[in-house]
Amino acid sequence: MGPNLFPFAEYWWFYLAFTALVAVLLGADLFLHRREHVISFREAALWTAVWVGLALAFCYGLYEFAAVRFEPAAARRLSTEFLAGYVVEESLSVDNMFVFALIFRYFGVAARLQHRVLFYGVVGAIVFRGLFIVVGAALIQLHWVMVLFGLFLIYTGVRLALERGKEIDPGRNRIVRLARRFLPVTGELDSNRFIVRVDGVWHMTPLMLVLLCLETTDVVFAIDSVPAVFGVTREPLIVFTSNVFAILGLRSLYFLLAGAMDRFYALQYGLAGVLVFVGLKMAWLDDAWGGRFPIAVSLAIISVMLGAAVAVSLVFPPGRPRPSATTVVRRLAGFACLALAGLSLAAALGPAREWAPLEHLAAVGEKWLWISAACYLLCAWALLRGRVTSSS
Repeated sequence: MGPNLFPFAEYWWFYLAFTALVAVLLGADLFLHRREHVISFREAALWTAVWVGLALAFCYGLYEFAAVRFEPAAARRLSTEFLAGYVVEESLSVDNMFVFALIFRYFGVAARLQHRVLFYGVVGAIVFRGLFIVVGAALIQLHWVMVLFGLFLIYTGVRLALERGKEIDPGRNRIVRLARRFLPVTGELDSNRFIVRVDGVWHMTPLMLVLLCLETTDVVFAIDSVPAVFGVTREPLIVFTSNVFAILGLRSLYFLLAGAMDRFYALQYGLAGVLVFVGLKMAWLDDAWGGRFPIAVSLAIISVMLGAAVAVSLVFPPGRPRPSATTVVRRLAGFACLALAGLSLAAALGPAREWAPLEHLAAVGEKWLWISAACYLLCAWALLRGRVTSSS
């Protein structure tokens, strides 16, 4: 394992600047959402696009920054590792959302208060992830720890694939039960405050119990997700920044998918596949490939697993009659065209043209890559439009 390209002792100012940027983004988010209201699907989609756009802009800035200080190949590797870590963390966060929805439903939290709870949950999650990453960065220097992390992820992935109807009771959360012993709890569920004073005595509101439950749940999920990101990159800076950007977009993604979580039933198996693959990468594949499995291939495998899970959920929606063979083929062909359009766009955008396994496209003119991407998008639209027409 080679030395880190961004050692903390030398790049402490980068961590500080990034933390300041995150503080500004959180402050702007809090200011723009200072009024309690129900987050609509349109607003959630807009904010999801904003957070994803900021993550991609940071990835591009990271590439340019690294290209000045290191070799172009190292810059491409770092930017690809950021994308892979971001995709892994964002996809694993989807599993959190099912639990978040259950917690909100259990405590009866009004929709207009959910964004406020998630905001402070994000702040706490960033702090805890930072602590996890510091510990993880020290542990991965030991090879046997990497192997142990890999085996743990494989076990977690297999367990996730085999789970059926796992029931979670937020009321039995140990932190919540412990908090109830030290502070009385009010019954004011409509209040947006976490602690209130009643007759000179401090009381927790149910909203504080919800926040405690969310924070402890995120800590449990971080035990899986942080080692998974270390499985695609050994750079603590990349692990930290990709984690933070994924967490920042968690709230908007929650409101975007809140009404459609049950529809993506196959995502559980896609996430399980991602965990198993990353575990194999840490425990075996990196050593088999001379210390580092190709990150571009890892990103492609992860994307295909998640895309296939989403495609299966859409092609075979739960609770509906089984579609005909022609419809299934048309839908799968449409999603395949979307994937090919994404590859064409990635190659047309520049640095991706030199990534393995896209390096053979370096000889293809940029104009033709854009044309091929447009053609694939047109084919995907035609095939998936047929799906809409047939279903209507």
